[in-house]
Amino acid sequence: MNLRKFGFLVHPLSYEDVIRYEPGAVGKGKPLIRKILEWMPAYRVSDIVGVRSITGKEVSGHFIAVPLLPDQWLELPRAEAVQRVINGAKVAIELGCDIVGLGGFTAVVGDGGVTVAEECPSIAVTTGNSYTIAAAMQSLFRGAKELKIRVSSAHAVVIGATGSIGSACSQILGNRVAKVTLVARNATRLKNLTHAMQPHVSAQLDWTVDIRAAVRSADLILTATASTSSVVEPEDLRPGAVVCEVSLPHDVSRRVASERDDVLVTEGGNILVPGKKLNFNFDFGLPPRTALACMAETMILTLEERFVNYSLGRGINLDKVLEIERLAEKHGFKLAGMRAFDKAVTEEQIARIRKRARAARALAARRRSPGGIVVQGT
Repeated sequence: MNLRKFGFLVHPLSYEDVIRYEPGAVGKGKPLIRKILEWMPAYRVSDIVGVRSITGKEVSGHFIAVPLLPDQWLELPRAEAVQRVINGAKVAIELGCDIVGLGGFTAVVGDGGVTVAEECPSIAVTTGNSYTIAAAMQSLFRGAKELKIRVSSAHAVVIGATGSIGSACSQILGNRVAKVTLVARNATRLKNLTHAMQPHVSAQLDWTVDIRAAVRSADLILTATASTSSVVEPEDLRPGAVVCEVSLPHDVSRRVASERDDVLVTEGGNILVPGKKLNFNFDFGLPPRTALACMAETMILTLEERFVNYSLGRGINLDKVLEIERLAEKHGFKLAGMRAFDKAVTEEQIARIRKRARAARALAARRRSPGGIVVQGT
């Protein structure tokens, strides 16, 4: 049986990833590893087999490495970075793939895949951002439900709001919550986005470039940045907050795991892929049968034989977000179990977080007088 095929571009997120993917790198210094990565061409990493829809249809695929670390992607001149992605797409073409998904920073550099699609007209291209957005919203609202946050009256913060994922998530949240604060580095783009969005959403909108100030009052926080280091610190979170990370590398400091037992952090894009004999033949640190939503979008489009350029560029069509969410359900893709800091979040952990958040909120309330003035010395 001749199965339709997809390719998906990956790259290491850290030196630990390099060693996990290539044990021969053990003992080599970081400068040497970086130089080797710069020299390496794109190559096939693994053959993916057993992606089988609940409709009975099956597809196969390949992970293709474009081996640069996140900061190396950002340091490269734009044209060179885009050419690296094009070279990865050409490997997918050589392997007979019908569509290629751009993972990690291969979807961030340049113009979000538009040039790649233009230079590789014989293969469909997607960043996977539409399903990433759908999965992020599902994850965030699942976390809100677990901590008993009333979404309709909540204050949400989107960090990385001017990006394609962040802006789309902001629009969706804008018609679900009471207030949305948009956060990014560029004040002009933030101001313009806020003014453009406000007539189309019911929530009160504001914006800031100050992440710490924004998250201190937030019930729901979604991070979708291209940062290579953490941007959310434990001292800035309010008790009972839910933080949904869409970005890799992680936006939330690992100190949160050890210092804040009253907030819930969840990775936003982990999807359970259908297929009893599914095998990625590659370990990227997730449980069996679990993939990132951007990977899953490429698989879903292959199952549908929708070999068109789908999620490209800096803007996202919200109709596509709804469509890919519907197609995911049709084929049996669903949100995987909750994870944070690369580990599973158990029901017992959630129960403890819920209890400690309630206690911390009650303590804060007791420290205030009926008029809302802090009582000194209590």
